[in-house]
Amino acid sequence: MEYYNYPIVIIGSGLAGLYSALKIHEKLPDERILIITKSNLGESNSIYAQGGIVGVLKENKKDSVASHIADTLSAGAGLSDFNIVKYVSENSDYVIKDLISKGVEFDSNSDGDLLYTLEGAHSVKRILHCEGDATGRGIVVKLSSLVSEISNIDVMQNTMAVELLVEDDTCCGCVIFDGKDYNAVLSDHVIITTGGIGQLYKNTTNPKGATGDGIAIAYNAGAILQDMEFIQFHPTAFAVEGVCKNFLVSEAVRGEGAKLLDINKHSFMSGYHELEELAPRDIVARAIYNQMQITQSDFVYLDATKISEDIFKTHFPTINNMCLKNNIDASKDYIPVHPAAHYFMGGIKSNLYGKTSLSGLYAIGEASSTGLHGANRLASNSLLECAVMGYSLAEYLSRQIFNDNNTVTENIERTLKKYSQELGFIEYDTENLKSELQNIMWNGAGIVRNEESLKNANIELQNLKSKFIRNQKCLNIQEYEFKNMLTVAQIIINSALKRKESRGAHYRSDYQFTKDIAEHNCVLKQQGELSFVR
Repeated sequence: MEYYNYPIVIIGSGLAGLYSALKIHEKLPDERILIITKSNLGESNSIYAQGGIVGVLKENKKDSVASHIADTLSAGAGLSDFNIVKYVSENSDYVIKDLISKGVEFDSNSDGDLLYTLEGAHSVKRILHCEGDATGRGIVVKLSSLVSEISNIDVMQNTMAVELLVEDDTCCGCVIFDGKDYNAVLSDHVIITTGGIGQLYKNTTNPKGATGDGIAIAYNAGAILQDMEFIQFHPTAFAVEGVCKNFLVSEAVRGEGAKLLDINKHSFMSGYHELEELAPRDIVARAIYNQMQITQSDFVYLDATKISEDIFKTHFPTINNMCLKNNIDASKDYIPVHPAAHYFMGGIKSNLYGKTSLSGLYAIGEASSTGLHGANRLASNSLLECAVMGYSLAEYLSRQIFNDNNTVTENIERTLKKYSQELGFIEYDTENLKSELQNIMWNGAGIVRNEESLKNANIELQNLKSKFIRNQKCLNIQEYEFKNMLTVAQIIINSALKRKESRGAHYRSDYQFTKDIAEHNCVLKQQGELSFVR
């Protein structure tokens, strides 16, 4: 086992990780930074983000920070932190213009003015895009290129952080695994930017790597997690089989006027909310789910035929191409869609600077729970949060003292010793195990939950866990992913059981009311057991 020393370690390489690295380098150009990514640089949830990024820009006279704050708080259903929301909104102008200065090309008109679009629950047009519906890719590809050019930023690709090293409630590094060898990275500042948990569900818009790894290792290290029951299900994922299954059909398509129809081609959203297709995502997702139950179908239709063919092709080239690959002409044909797990509002509890309950450990982006999103994320606030919190964290670290010569303590040596021990060669069918877990979560802790479904899911999860005897060291990266999925799934189910109300994206058919007082669910691993704390 080799030992590496870095002042700053970033686990994950989506927008949060990349932008953090760039901003930290700007503030601390002489400090060495290590990025650890489970796949290739930039491969993340961020790169699949179609809808766009919120831009509360000073030159957009129809918009204001106050308006964006109000929209975000409304979507958050009482659990958003006003100070976090205000900070993110106020700094939107700075980070958007900083991204532009770094070469990110947001869509603009012939005069060079930025183009704004409307998405659900936004009161004005404030969403910026790249190449119509490839915003995440446009940003991440550019930032990846910039990171690759900086000599003081090292990148370990196809490498997974499997455990955090902790000494006296302080994170001091991590154990990494490249599928063959284990090594230790020592650092005073470890930043988790590993994204979400979509792969815990049968239907998800998230890529294969979204298995909750950062959240699981933070929990196992003793960090507090917050609001783990809140999973946002995107209303409109492509309901086709094959490689296109669950491909995201952006909310912006509805923003341009597309309508939802049930399997009998009847419009139904007016019966659920006054904003109809542009209601908050949780309401639209439940409405679609309910119509699917009523009509006993696996999907509904999205009617985009009223959108100009030129506008559809120009604004949504990726979606248009995906439709054409499946013999769907969006100017004439309806697009089959269904809800899918999309974004995680819960995660590692962190503050304005990304600081967690463990000294030396930070979390930003989807793996964190800062209080921005509350119980339900406002559309396109996620990419904005990644950038603003990356900027905020860099500002904080610029005032800290760094040490790139950490030593290995006896306690850390004991932790590392298990990774040199022989592992009994029992090879698990992880794909089958993952599939079982995904079905358990979809059926028991999905769009609509209740006491019975959650308790049954808990029992099924325990039975599944008994088939998998890896408690610490695993045979391969796929086993580590499944181990992390088990950990996160258990916490989600127990958090959903504890919240006996319906709020935001958490909907219980047996507790359909919303309590007058909004309270966070905070979870901590104490004496090896899941415990709820204040």
